[in-house]
Amino acid sequence: MIWQAARALVVRDLRLLWRRRGDALQPALFAVLVVVLFALAMGTDKARLASAAGAVLWLAVLLAGLLSLDSLFRGDAEDGSLEQWMLSPVPLSWLVLVRTAMHWATTTLPLIVATPLLGELLYLPHEQMRVLLLSLALGTPLLSLVGAVVAALTVGMRRSGILVALLALPLYVPVLVFGAGSVAAAAQGLDPTGALLLLGAGLVLGVVLAPLAAAAAIRIATS
Repeated sequence: MIWQAARALVVRDLRLLWRRRGDALQPALFAVLVVVLFALAMGTDKARLASAAGAVLWLAVLLAGLLSLDSLFRGDAEDGSLEQWMLSPVPLSWLVLVRTAMHWATTTLPLIVATPLLGELLYLPHEQMRVLLLSLALGTPLLSLVGAVVAALTVGMRRSGILVALLALPLYVPVLVFGAGSVAAAAQGLDPTGALLLLGAGLVLGVVLAPLAAAAAIRIATS
C-alpha cells in the first residue's frame, strides 16, 4: 500500500509540475543568475574565479532551493490534502519523505546536472568537479530534508516565505561548510573524504529523522 501511495503522489506532483512548468524553471534560472553575477563582480581573473567556484556554486544551489521551500506543503494545506494525508492508513512520515524526494528531484537535481556547465563559467578545474558533484549529491538531499521540517513548522502560517528562509539558513550552514569545504580541500591537494563522509552520515540521519519530525510538525501546525 505504501508504494501505491507513493506512486500516486509522484504522479500527482508531476502533473502539477507540468501545469506550472514556468515556476519550475525559476530555481535553475536563479542559480544561473547568481553564478553570472558572481563572475561579473569578481572580474576576469581566472585564478580568482577558480578559487571561489566551489563555494559560489554551492551557495547558488542552496539559495535556489530556498525559492520553492515555502511551497513544499503549502498547496496541500490550502486544498485540504494534508488532512487527507493524516487520515490515510499510510504513515504520514512516508508521504513526507516521498514529497521531499520529489522536491529535490524537480528543483535541485536539474541544478546538479547543470553544474558542469556552470563550473565552466567560473573556470572550475576539472579535477575538482568530481568532488563538487559528489558533495552536491550528498548535501542537497540533506538540505531538502532539513527544509521539509522547517516548511512543516510554518505550513499553518500565511506569507511565511521570509520566515522559512530565516529558519532554514542557520540549519543549512553546516551542510554548506562541509560541502564547499570538501571542494576547497581538493583544491589544496588535501583529502576531501572526511567532509564527504560527514555529509553522508548527515544524509542517513536526515532520511531517518527528518520525515518523522516533519510529520509531527504538520500535525501540530494543522491541529
